[in-house]
Amino acid sequence: MNRFIVEKIRLGGLVLAVVGCGLLAEDPPNVIIVLADDLGIGDVSFYNENAAWETPHIDRLAAKGMSFSDAHTSASICTPTRYGIMTGRYNWRSTRKSGGGDGYSPPLIEGDRLTLPELFKSKGYHTGIVGKWHLGWNWQIEGSKQVAFDDKIRPEIDFSKTISGGPRDHGFDYSYGTAASLSSPPFIYVENSMPTALPNGISVNYDEKAFWRKGPIAPDFKHVETLPNIVDRSIGYIQERAASDQPFFLYCAFTAPHAPVIPPTEYIGKSNTNAYGDFVLYVDDMVGRIWEAVESDDRLENTLLFFTSDNGQSPRADFELDELPLANHNGSYIYRGRKFDIYEGGHRVPFIAAWPGKIRAGSRSKETICTVDFMATAAELLDVDLPDEAGEDSYSVLPVLTRQQYSKPLREATVMHSSEGRFAIRKGDWKLILWPGSGGWGFPATEEEMNGLPRFQLYNLKNDPAESKNLYESQPKRVSELKNLLKSYVLEGRSTPGARQANDGSERWAELDWMDD
Repeated sequence: MNRFIVEKIRLGGLVLAVVGCGLLAEDPPNVIIVLADDLGIGDVSFYNENAAWETPHIDRLAAKGMSFSDAHTSASICTPTRYGIMTGRYNWRSTRKSGGGDGYSPPLIEGDRLTLPELFKSKGYHTGIVGKWHLGWNWQIEGSKQVAFDDKIRPEIDFSKTISGGPRDHGFDYSYGTAASLSSPPFIYVENSMPTALPNGISVNYDEKAFWRKGPIAPDFKHVETLPNIVDRSIGYIQERAASDQPFFLYCAFTAPHAPVIPPTEYIGKSNTNAYGDFVLYVDDMVGRIWEAVESDDRLENTLLFFTSDNGQSPRADFELDELPLANHNGSYIYRGRKFDIYEGGHRVPFIAAWPGKIRAGSRSKETICTVDFMATAAELLDVDLPDEAGEDSYSVLPVLTRQQYSKPLREATVMHSSEGRFAIRKGDWKLILWPGSGGWGFPATEEEMNGLPRFQLYNLKNDPAESKNLYESQPKRVSELKNLLKSYVLEGRSTPGARQANDGSERWAELDWMDD
């Protein structure tokens, strides 16, 4: 961690005070973030009264805490969202301007950038991550030999050596998990920067539902056992830390219900829909196990648990048979689009926070929040003043969680990003999309499909949550206001008050040129 940043945190630690709510840093809570992978807001029955199945454990968590109906990921694809969670900074400010990574990607987080676990460590926390990292790290390369996997030429990796640039180099005391998604090789667990076993074979599955790409696999890695393994190790970490007086931060990153869609035998048919529905019920049970581990231990009473997803439901959930529509199930609920898309279904996600005695049970919030807000929320929780070069797009949601009085929305505006790197900005009820189509896989996606469409899209989400009526041509002043605000956010290097910061890579995006009429 950058020593200059650490010093700034320590020196500024008394600037932010949480007044009148008993959340001072001398009684810091344990903090757990449980992040599902590709779980749509409509896949959770608490959010969707017409869901084809029930998710009793997630619903119960909502009944125990606060649910947000207007929560968003900063991007509609996994790697960028995870970057935002770890840094409090929009992903498009990094060198990755579109798309996600894979199991061979280099580190995305800059070496001197303050991360969420580093913030917790600066206040004496033990920090752990269990599950999917998907932010890149450096495998050790063996010579210049290359091998062909997944229709790509890959370097030959020496799996007997430690990796660098991963979780341990960004603030986690303990780490265990996978480099990327369960569909992306190499299929190897890495614990504290060392592979747990050397690969002894090559694995690939071309089944449409249980799909994963071709690549090396270790003998202790079995796809169907990955999710319960993550949950078992997370519970083990929680129980181990409960015996200590040191507070902890755990980031538990599920690999599901992202493809491969592989529910265990006992779950097959349980949802009465398709394999994806069965897999969602499996995820729900795993969330229940983690919450039960916290709730059943009196030593963990002072624990704040967040549950959310990294983006909306994947188009893969339906496969080619349109099975979920046949069951009258919409994983995006009333919203348009899914994962990859700039429409609401791509980035509006379930978001629940539970903290016994601090967050009122069964409370609900319509406040617009974003997953980049974890950084500023943690800073206020820990009584830390963030330096200018950290958490540039993060707003604290602690006032909402603890029912403090505030006179205006927490966020001035929120920027979303699609898998193709297309921008949208949301302020109040209004959302401007700086592209004619979905910016992802949804219709319209191709240039041919977008021919003749308006240049931009403007929707009033209060009146039109399904984004069905484009008001771009009738609201030129609104379009100009939002476009100029987005441009200022890009060029200032931040969307929160503070000194101007530099973005990584190109300072001026092609998207900015596209904005100019």
